[in-house]
Parts: sequence; C-alpha cells; structure tokens
Amino acid sequence: MQKLKLHELGRKTTEEFKDAEKKPIIVVLDNVRSGNNVGSVFRSADAFLLSGIYLCGITAQPPHKDIHKTAIGATESVMWKHFDSTLKAIKELKRNGYQIISVEQTTGSQSIRDFQPEENKPMAIVFGNEVEGVQQEIIDLSDACIEIPQYGTKHSLNISVCAGVVLYELSA
Repeated sequence: MQKLKLHELGRKTTEEFKDAEKKPIIVVLDNVRSGNNVGSVFRSADAFLLSGIYLCGITAQPPHKDIHKTAIGATESVMWKHFDSTLKAIKELKRNGYQIISVEQTTGSQSIRDFQPEENKPMAIVFGNEVEGVQQEIIDLSDACIEIPQYGTKHSLNISVCAGVVLYELSA
C-alpha cells in the first residue's frame, strides 16, 4: 500500500461542491461556544456533502480564526446562515418540511443505531451547547431525539466528535 497524495484523492473543487447535488441535511448548531467545534462541523458537512449549517445564538460565524483553523476552507464550500435564536431556525425548518432531530440524551431518545428517519423528508440535525446541550424548547419541537451509545464513565462526547459520528451515520 502507498499513501495517496492530495491531488490523487479526486476531491471536488469548491465550485464543483457548490454545484453538486447535496444530501437533504441541514446541521443546526444551538449556541455552540467553541469556534474550533464549529470549524470541525463545517469540515464534516463538506465531507458528507450536506446542504448547509445554521449557526444559532452565540455560535461563532465565519470569518473567525478558530473556525478557519479547523474548517480548512469548508466555510467557502458549505452554505451557512446565522439566526439570532435557534427557535427561529427551527420554526423556519419546520415550515419548509424538515424533520427535526435533536442529538440529546432524553427520556425518549433512541440509539442512533435504531433510528429510522422519515423517508423522502429532509432532516435538520440539532447539536447543542458544549455544557448545556440542546435547549429544552428545541427538544419540545423535535420530531425525534437520538443519542450515540456510550460505555465509559463520561456522559457525553465532544460536539465535533459527536457530529462526525452522527452525520456519517445519517448521510450514508
């Protein structure tokens, strides 16, 4: 085996990405504090050819040095929009027919392994604040809550890790 060079990977250019048909998934970041986490989510959204990212509340927006550091250019390819509140973003998505899926540990959440999204319906995947998680008012408007099974002593994953796992599973 020989490691591939970047030019051998056959990746899309930014323009090809913008013109490509996207997966009908919007990521919603609910008051995510860390610009590094935001940048990582941009990079995952680019990797899985998602429709875009909604940055809500205190979530940092490009241009931002921490986002730039981890996104490595994905802010140029992935469509993004800022909302001053997550509630406004969710209401817009619901009006546009999106299934709202919050990634949160709740009394009714189900394992991502068991989750079946509604067929032929676009999805909005909500990831919450690093400390507080997804706001309860957003959970109340969600069509489903999902979680990643965990077996250690910690009760959660870093949002960028969680987003990578969830977006990979739901975009496959």
